[in-house]
Amino acid sequence: MKPHPSALTIAGSDSGGGAGIQADLKTFSALGVYGTSAITAITAQNTRGVLAVEAVSPSLVAAQIAAVLEDIPPDAIKIGMLASPEIIKAVAAALEDYKGPVVLDPVMVAKSGDALLAAEAEATLIASLVPRADVLTPNLPEAARLLGQDHAHQAEDIAAQGRALLELGARAVVMKGGHGAGLSCIDRLVTPSGLTAMEQPRLATRNTHGTGCTLSSAIAAELAKGAELEPAVRRAQDWLHHAIRAADGLDIGSGHGPVHHFHEIWP
Repeated sequence: MKPHPSALTIAGSDSGGGAGIQADLKTFSALGVYGTSAITAITAQNTRGVLAVEAVSPSLVAAQIAAVLEDIPPDAIKIGMLASPEIIKAVAAALEDYKGPVVLDPVMVAKSGDALLAAEAEATLIASLVPRADVLTPNLPEAARLLGQDHAHQAEDIAAQGRALLELGARAVVMKGGHGAGLSCIDRLVTPSGLTAMEQPRLATRNTHGTGCTLSSAIAAELAKGAELEPAVRRAQDWLHHAIRAADGLDIGSGHGPVHHFHEIWP
């Protein structure tokens, strides 16, 4: 392992600091990884909702990625909010020669319910980037939308959708369980060799903004440090669970507050 591995996040900016680029960079730093970024969109948002979104030009997104790749080659890449078909195509082209692990979080809807991916971009995401993903990390509603199916609730249906996403080209899928029911949150790692369920107690808190971004960037950070896939996902899930548990102590905003990315560092 390099003494200071690095990871690149390609995602949107969250002015409230709880999700997107801000959450990714906080996660990388908290887990001992140097973070670089390429911003795809700027959002005006807080813990209560998204007030405005403006996409960055595809050429500038590509230029940001190229600038990082040529000078600070990342040990892993996390991809989040992409906003439009044109940005998706630009990102796919920019990463054509990249050989390291790519974690793709198919960000479609914010915690507040606001759309973050144009409907016409979904087919482009499936065609251009899902086959490039070493790890695809949809929540249950996102998995259903990618497949054109109903939201899965039962374990066997969730597993089936995970396998169907593998057939779209992803090398591994983490079916995030935050939108599931019950007293436990179960993330399911689906690979061609089988399924591994990873369970944590479900926590009663309003502070869950950015959990999806944070989990995927934590997986990328662990992969950047050289971890194998299953240990990387386990470590990321456990770390996020503690970040959610500590989130109420931050007391940020009046809506869906952020998780505590620095729960292991701050007193």
